[in-house]
Amino acid sequence: MEQRLILASGSPRRKELLEKFNLSFEIIVSNVEETVDHTLPPGEIVMSLSKQKASVVADKNPNAFVIGADTIVLLDRRILGKPSDKDEAHHMLTSLSGRQHNVLTGVTIIKGKQHFSFHEETVVEFWPLTDQEIWNYIESGEPMDKAGAYGIQELGSYLVRKINGDYFSVVGLPVARVLRELQHMEFHRNA
Repeated sequence: MEQRLILASGSPRRKELLEKFNLSFEIIVSNVEETVDHTLPPGEIVMSLSKQKASVVADKNPNAFVIGADTIVLLDRRILGKPSDKDEAHHMLTSLSGRQHNVLTGVTIIKGKQHFSFHEETVVEFWPLTDQEIWNYIESGEPMDKAGAYGIQELGSYLVRKINGDYFSVVGLPVARVLRELQHMEFHRNA
């Protein structure tokens, strides 16, 4: 019997990352109302959010392996979510300019009664940015649907001086770890 794999995310970046590994999977977006307990450490927050997303989908698909993921950008112990408008994007990018910040991606994999959560943390350093560079990037439209107002894999790569950690976690899914955890849970990739 073929095993079902479901990505509980509408993120095109997560979809692209899984596709690179020739996995057969479905996408079912959880559309869960995310609840954040800000008293938790950041790693616990992203794991909690990933579990919320995966659980909703897993409850309706108990025989499938369900992957939920969430990514946050952390600067000075403050979470930078997706900007609500261009001014907020400008504020976020200005605050990240020339500095290091942390990107955390939490992942939960559920199969029936089995579930496993983990998070990866990567340190990202931006180049010092001019105001013109920031506005040019904002006008591209790219920052508007991304935590911290940038995407490392696209035009936003121009902002990044260096990283220390898992690049793919910054994109939105630490795929090497996800594949290993799936194997531990006895998911077998189709040949």
